[in-house]
Formats: sequence, structure tokens, C-alpha cells
Amino acid sequence: MDRFSEDGYAVLPGFKSREDLAALRRAEEIATECDRSDVSIFSTRDQAQKSDEYFLTSGDKVRCFFEEDGTTVNKIGHAMHDLDTVFDRFSHDARLAEIANQAGLADPVLYQSMYIFKQPRVGGAVDWHQDAAFLRTDPVSVTAFWFALDDADRTNGCLWVQPGGHRSPLRNQFVVRNGKAELQTLNDTPWPDLSAAVPVEVSAGSLVVFNGLLPHYSAPNRSEKPRHTYTLHAVDACAKYAGDNWLQRQELPLRGFR
Repeated sequence: MDRFSEDGYAVLPGFKSREDLAALRRAEEIATECDRSDVSIFSTRDQAQKSDEYFLTSGDKVRCFFEEDGTTVNKIGHAMHDLDTVFDRFSHDARLAEIANQAGLADPVLYQSMYIFKQPRVGGAVDWHQDAAFLRTDPVSVTAFWFALDDADRTNGCLWVQPGGHRSPLRNQFVVRNGKAELQTLNDTPWPDLSAAVPVEVSAGSLVVFNGLLPHYSAPNRSEKPRHTYTLHAVDACAKYAGDNWLQRQELPLRGFR
């Protein structure tokens, strides 16, 4: 975490064991069993238009979301860390509480978990964005904990980040008002191109922690190998959580990492 303040992210290799990673393959069972009668598409390119009720009410559920082709599961979200015993055990780790404190969260609480498949040849791109646009607090506090379940490199769609980009302004905000989602522009600062970005190539078991204002992106997976990841998003309970954030917990109580 030495360069977290300067770069906006930090890589912790070998954070989780092979046994820990293998347990999370339970996600493949969840994907197989999920209800395919009402396919909901996940896309960062057009999320406001594609955010249906199924997505907007998933903050305290475990639900599957599909690639643009409508046949392949893109991700599972968003409360596995609370509702599934395997993901609960993986997510609630005292070491993560310590890292969250080092990242500046005085009282971290977990709002969201996502299992991202990014399957061989079909895993879609995730366009440049800042997590603080989707889980807004005042002051900004959302912090991502991104676990590599497979080796991730440029061939299979690893993360790209803009070092120091967390000092740039929040460019947009994703809000829900009167039941409708909208991505509002706040600042016209352009997104970085790859000349200003670095690939975060990591081995399975690595943890990448990054600031909610850090611009990041991942390319599609055109390789023959998977790039599964599991991500947690925490915010500071001391900050004010926006009432028009898309993710609202109705009855499920919030918990920290411990």
C-alpha cells in the first residue's frame, strides 16, 4: 500500500490462496442455476438505458447479468458477500479491514460484490469509468478490492489504470430518480488513452486495491483463457451515502470486513 496515495492503486500479490480461489468457482454453479427467463444485459457502454428493474433492485440479492449476446453470463451481483456462505467467508477478512483503513476508510462497510466472468473469446470490454460515479458518498470514499482468480494480462483483458488519475475530477454520476436511471455528466475532462495508462498484469491470488476516483478500463477477452475476478466495493460509514444511488439496501444490514 506504499504508493496507494500517490498512484491511486496498489497491488498485493499472493493475497489469497489457491484453496480460497477454488472455493469461489461456486459462481459457475450459480450461473448454471440462474433464471434465464428474464435476461438482463450488463454493459458499461449504455448502462443507463439497459438498467432494468432486475438490475436496480439487485443490491441485496444474488442475480446473474449477461453479455450483449444474451446467452453468456457476464457477472453475478451484488450481495454475494452477505447471502452466500462461500463468498461471505472469502469477503470478511480482518486483513481487508486493515487495508481499508490504510486506504483512508475510517469505518468501512461493504455495499457491493461482483463476480466477473470475462469468458474466453466472449468476455466484453468495460469502458473507462470511475467507481465513484456509481456508489457516491460525500466525501468520496468508495474503494475497490479486486481479486484476480486467474492470471490476468493484456491477452485476456486485464485492468488498465491511469496512475495518479484519482486526482482528476469525477466525470459523471449514475443516478436513479422516479425509477429511471440516468448517467449525468459532471465534468468534461476526457478519459485517458492508453498512452497515459498502464496495464495491471497480475497472477491469480493477487489483490488490486484502488481509489473510487481512479479511471480504469479493461479490454475484451479475445484469448482462449478465462479472466475471472471477484470485486468488493466498500465505502466509509462516516460519509453520507447518496439517496439517489442505484444501489440501495432495503432490509439487509450493512457489515464491515471483520
